[in-house]
Amino acid sequence: MVDCIIRDWQGQEVGAAAFELKVAKEENASHIVHRALVRQMNNARQGTASTKTRAEVRGGGRKPWRQKGTGRARAGSNRSPLWRGGGIIFGPKPRSYEVKMNRKERRLALRTAFQSRAEDMVVVEDFAEQLSRPKTRELMEAIARWNIDPSNKILLIVAELHDNVYLSARNAPNLKLISAVSLNVYDLLAADSLIITATALEKIQEVYSD
Repeated sequence: MVDCIIRDWQGQEVGAAAFELKVAKEENASHIVHRALVRQMNNARQGTASTKTRAEVRGGGRKPWRQKGTGRARAGSNRSPLWRGGGIIFGPKPRSYEVKMNRKERRLALRTAFQSRAEDMVVVEDFAEQLSRPKTRELMEAIARWNIDPSNKILLIVAELHDNVYLSARNAPNLKLISAVSLNVYDLLAADSLIITATALEKIQEVYSD
């Protein structure tokens, strides 16, 4: 079980929270998290790179010169892969980079990655009502009051996306905002610091407990 202190908008301690998730065994944890990370990054690839073979490149229908008598090597097309402007040998073609992983393994990797970041996590009260209008500066000042360096890469996890919170976080270059149901391994590992609201923490335990 991991115990956390809950802070309010002003950075004061107002309570405590605890969470316990079923995680991978220590000897397997890094392996399963790495597999989940590789899967997520591969599945994000578009796979649309495409080159033309000598059959697809335009031109090259006429034989450049006669077969014999010129002293040059025989050539049947000026779109041979050996020629400038010719086709590409073994170039990339559209393909799928999808990597499959069992659902139970994916959820186990996500829980393991989340709990491994407990030391870099700050739990705060819901603060959507504190932002009466979108204001990035006020949000960044609050982050500083939570003892987090605003220049770090920060992942902010909320239970639900509110317009004022979203618009306030959108302009911060080092801040990424996601909902609890959109939790993923890459964002958890890429961030230097994590900020999570108390309701988001409850939702994560509810959704990912099994």
